[in-house]
Amino acid sequence: MKLEHMLQSRRIRYEKHSHAPAYTSQALAQAEHVSGYEVAKPVVVKTAVGFTMCVLPAPLRLDLHAVSELLHDPHARLATESEMREIFDDCELGAEPPIGDLYGMNTVMDESLRRDEHITFQAGTHTEAIRLRRADWERLCRPTVAPIAHA
Repeated sequence: MKLEHMLQSRRIRYEKHSHAPAYTSQALAQAEHVSGYEVAKPVVVKTAVGFTMCVLPAPLRLDLHAVSELLHDPHARLATESEMREIFDDCELGAEPPIGDLYGMNTVMDESLRRDEHITFQAGTHTEAIRLRRADWERLCRPTVAPIAHA
């Protein structure tokens, strides 16, 4: 799997957990017994120049207007299901890991994701999760940090 290969090649320490099927980020938080604010939820946005991965805590929603302004594209929109299937061809739909570099896109992170020391996210399937230090994830992804989410 591309994800684990990347983590291992960059010497990032992580834990991989199996859990009951979780089809939403909040369900993942319950399955992993962590706060929803520790679960990194990826949302992919399409702009005129390509795709950007936005990452926010599970309980929050993407502020598409804020992302449009940040990316200087008033026509930015959410990626379609067919676009997601094409980009994340090694993942189950809805279980994409929040690592834009892995799929050739930049990453933007909501600033509120910094509140916890660790993050947890889907590992490409609805039954596996990765947990690692948020600082290691930031070092890996080099995200732009901005207020891109709301309740």
